Amino acid sequence: MNIIVCIKQVPNTTDVKIDPVKNTLIREGVESIINPFDTYAIEEAVRLKERFTGKVTVITMGPPQAESALKEAISLGCDEGILVSDRKFAGSDTWATSYTLACAIKKIGAFDIILCGKQASDGDTAQVGPGISTHLNVPQVTYIKKIEDIKDGKARVERMTEEGYDIVETPIPCLFTVVKEINTPRLPSLKGMMRAKSAKIIQWTASDINCEPKNIGLDGSPTRVVKIFTPAPRKGGQMLKGDAAELAQKVGALLKDIII
Repeated sequence: MNIIVCIKQVPNTTDVKIDPVKNTLIREGVESIINPFDTYAIEEAVRLKERFTGKVTVITMGPPQAESALKEAISLGCDEGILVSDRKFAGSDTWATSYTLACAIKKIGAFDIILCGKQASDGDTAQVGPGISTHLNVPQVTYIKKIEDIKDGKARVERMTEEGYDIVETPIPCLFTVVKEINTPRLPSLKGMMRAKSAKIIQWTASDINCEPKNIGLDGSPTRVVKIFTPAPRKGGQMLKGDAAELAQKVGALLKDIII
């Protein structure tokens, strides 16, 4: 079984800062980690390899320093890492990103399952996984909480919903996005860390994956950010005391000031 895991390197902070001129996240000087949701995809891929045998390829699109994320994934049990990196990809939105990753996956060749985290912690759009499946024209099932079985060219999975879960059967090859309820990610073993240290990461540029220049980077991104800003901090609350009549009068006065 050939399994591909798509991961993203994200800032390791909740204090997100915005460049007021470029309207983009400021990533300089901020430690980067594997997107937390993607760690569940990595773990599930390794578990599938252990159940059915096969190969796990982990791929990411990003700057050269994203190589460290791929090596970490290899230390957790992935077999091969591919970094898709080119200055032409700068400014890609979710559409351009999913297109670029789809082109890279086509270059990898035949696969059975693509696994992604349900969303990235720095964007929360949950669009790249479904976008990849659309560009590749393969079935997708999102919010997977359990992969029950894979046999006879079909996968049977549990898809989490607000009311519980659905049991879905889909032909393979296909793409799954997974939620954190699917497993508990393992820690890297000493053997895995040694293997990751010596692993050679494959690097592809835009020309290597034969993508259309008009569909990548800022020019290939249909999303246009009109304005982005950090919300002003909320003012502290006010404690009102008194009986019911007094409180009603005070609340009425406050509302009057707000409305006026």
